[in-house]
Amino acid sequence: MFRRREPVPFAFVAEAERYRSNVTPPPRERASRSQIAGRALVGLTVTAGLVGALLFGMPSLQPSAQDTHQSQRSEASEGR
Repeated sequence: MFRRREPVPFAFVAEAERYRSNVTPPPRERASRSQIAGRALVGLTVTAGLVGALLFGMPSLQPSAQDTHQSQRSEASEGR
């Protein structure tokens, strides 16, 4: 940080930038086995959904030989 060039009337204002608390926060609670299992199941469900969507969506993204402009004629144009 930068040092103040102008004089500060109160010492605690000058020290405020460098103040650190001596109070430590309480330790975090450990997750129980059921919470860990639930998080793992949610992660697996989301991953399986994304993989399934990718597997089912890939055939529709691939061009096939049957999808040409000549093979897509309507039934109304065949009678003419």
